[in-house]
Amino acid sequence: MTKQKFKVPNTLVLIFCVAIVTTILTWFIPGGEYAYEEKEGREVAVPGSFEYTERNPQGIGELLMAPARGINDVSYIIGFVLIIGGVFSIIQKTGAITSVINAIASAHTRSRFMRKMMIPIVMLVFSLGGATFGMSEEVIPFVLVFIPLARKLGYDSITGVAMCYVAAHIGFAAAFLNPFTVGIAHGIAELPTFSGMEYRIIIWLFLTIVGILLIMRYAQKVKSNPEISLVYEFDKEKWPVTENDVVVNETMSSRKKWVLYVLGAMLVGLVIGVTQYDWYITEMAALFLGVGIVAGFIGRLGVNQLAESFIKGASDLVGPALMIGFARGILIIAQDGQIIDTILNWLSQVIAFGHPIFSAQLMFLTQALVNFFVPSGSGQAALTMPIMAPLSDLVGITRQTAVLAYQMGDGFTNMIVPTAPVLMGVLGLSKIPWDVWARWILPYQIIFFILGLLLLIPPVLFSWGPF
Repeated sequence: MTKQKFKVPNTLVLIFCVAIVTTILTWFIPGGEYAYEEKEGREVAVPGSFEYTERNPQGIGELLMAPARGINDVSYIIGFVLIIGGVFSIIQKTGAITSVINAIASAHTRSRFMRKMMIPIVMLVFSLGGATFGMSEEVIPFVLVFIPLARKLGYDSITGVAMCYVAAHIGFAAAFLNPFTVGIAHGIAELPTFSGMEYRIIIWLFLTIVGILLIMRYAQKVKSNPEISLVYEFDKEKWPVTENDVVVNETMSSRKKWVLYVLGAMLVGLVIGVTQYDWYITEMAALFLGVGIVAGFIGRLGVNQLAESFIKGASDLVGPALMIGFARGILIIAQDGQIIDTILNWLSQVIAFGHPIFSAQLMFLTQALVNFFVPSGSGQAALTMPIMAPLSDLVGITRQTAVLAYQMGDGFTNMIVPTAPVLMGVLGLSKIPWDVWARWILPYQIIFFILGLLLLIPPVLFSWGPF
């Protein structure tokens, strides 16, 4: 009798199990809430206002309703993911992306400079995007470009995701100009906006270099021995590359070039829209949809073929879309059970005791834990910074340090928590199961957490200000 190998449950099952655990916690953790007030258009917690409330345990009915409520709550992100899937299916049909990937792969093979600098350049660009304009959701569509590229270069699909998603969130965690994290947190903490930039730039550069070296080392190991990859068998099925596909020399038609020009214009428009006109999901989705239609006509796809390609691309992402909604349901259960504020209050009491260095590090760990329930940079700032800012005054660290602890705690965990909708969207497009991704990213998470703890020591020792 052969022993059956244990199979990790589907990601959707894992997320629902977390929802069950969260539901059970509402029966044991006391209810509690802070008072909230409006500040610059946001509801922020009032420090010192926490009060225990009557426990509000969630039952089977609430558990079963949570996924539908979660889907409704993040319908804009789900719609964005489905539209991106449809649009890139259209663009893939034109053959333009395949041609440019073949051209890059060919140049990579011929040029020693390209072989050494491809990953550093790509990661530097995405990290800078995360550090300046808070690049996060914008990464999602790039997965469909960088995974095929990584595969043609002899790497795996994880490398393709890491080149864009991990890089952007390293920048997000060490941001120096991100208006959605640093900007909001500074406003709530009553600090000059984007103050302390010099140390943040040092941190960003250091962490980006570390990230690049780690991913380059991993990519080279996979290239030398593909079988060590956690997605080796998976990639052969989902992202197949034959020997003849690795280097392809072809003449790019004028139509494919025009499709690429339209894509380039889209990227420029995306950056301008996000940075200058406060675009978010809806505006970005409209831009992608318009580009998809234009690219389809340039590529001489008939209206029926265009529609069929769009539907096929979107249908491939129905599973990931459900995961995003189910993950949001976990937050809804915790909110309705009124346990988030209680957990935050308990953690803030722990932070209040101990050496200032340990207090700063506990703030960092607290923010990482809260991010599981509130995987939104601006939302987490509104919830935690009104408590952490005055608490930092009491424990002898500067408010600037408290903001740094918040942004790193938020940014690093975005790379692993299954409740982060952008991560689930990225993994959905890449077809990588969350449990496989978590096994791969965990050692790097530990490295970044240790570095985060160490990077909080100098600000405490030198009273990094302004206060």
